[in-house]
Amino acid sequence: MNTGSDEPGEVVVASDGATDEPRADGARDGRGLGSKAPEFIKARRALHLSWQVGVFVIGLAVVVAGIIMLPLPGPGWVVIFGGMAIWATEFVWAQLVLRWTKRKVTEVAQRALDPAVRRRNIVLTSIGLVIVIALVAVYLWKFGVVMPWKIKDQ
Repeated sequence: MNTGSDEPGEVVVASDGATDEPRADGARDGRGLGSKAPEFIKARRALHLSWQVGVFVIGLAVVVAGIIMLPLPGPGWVVIFGGMAIWATEFVWAQLVLRWTKRKVTEVAQRALDPAVRRRNIVLTSIGLVIVIALVAVYLWKFGVVMPWKIKDQ
């Protein structure tokens, strides 16, 4: 998966072979950075500005909903990245943030698949599980299992 680069002058190649480099007439292929609004909207300044305001407001609402979901039940991070994707349809900064995020997630996923890292994670998880089981056993040995409805008045 090619998620692009922060290096200037580098060409991003899509999976179907389309590139993001300028054509001879100065235009870019449809997959480049910038507005994804329809051409008739981009042709009229006032309409394009109102389009951008609408995209920003909708993206902001989705991002705020995701932030609210972080401490509450719900897929907070997924919704936040969904709002960023909405912004990325219109704003270059959001496209660059998403490109950077995709690259970092890909790097982390590749690192997680490394056999040495997997072995280390399994060992650490096993040690943590043994510690939790030991703590629960000590608690049960010291206090026993007392159900809340059978607590005696002290």
